[in-house]
Amino acid sequence: MTNTGFTLWFTGLSGAGKSTLAGGIEKCLQQHGRNVEILDGDIVRTHLSKGLGFSREDRDINIKRIAFVCNLLTRNGVICISAAIAPYREARAWARQEIGNFVEIYVKCPIDVCRKRDVKGLYKLVDEGKIRGFTGVDDPYEEPENPDLIVETFKETLDESVTRVLSKLVEMKYLDPSYLEESLSI
Repeated sequence: MTNTGFTLWFTGLSGAGKSTLAGGIEKCLQQHGRNVEILDGDIVRTHLSKGLGFSREDRDINIKRIAFVCNLLTRNGVICISAAIAPYREARAWARQEIGNFVEIYVKCPIDVCRKRDVKGLYKLVDEGKIRGFTGVDDPYEEPENPDLIVETFKETLDESVTRVLSKLVEMKYLDPSYLEESLSI
């Protein structure tokens, strides 16, 4: 198994399943002795980007901070998982260029399904007029044009999505082929 660091960059709407998928991938990779760190959008906003708002400029600064940390971890052999909305293509392209070993995964889920999931109650707050500038509702989300992988969490189980991500990592030579076979037998 290779010990190359890389970044899995999950992007998608709030409620699409980025954090859930990140946790599933983290568990599989850690069971095989890999060092993994998740930079979840909510946690980053609380600790690393506290004080930033949701203007385009602040959102771009947030993504640049996440990319900076991902780059540090990646170049030191850690698998870094970014699970933030990252709504703008330009910021994601910048992150890819900065990090290098980068796998963009579009966690695709229709907004009506995200609204039904509404784990954090954010869509309800949007509907009540308590939140404005919400990505995918009244602020844009620019879908990736050429992601390395599209995972459709509204059509797949978590296990199916995790398997597809691991398969992509084997295909891109970030993981050894035998790794996928071992992971599937867990």
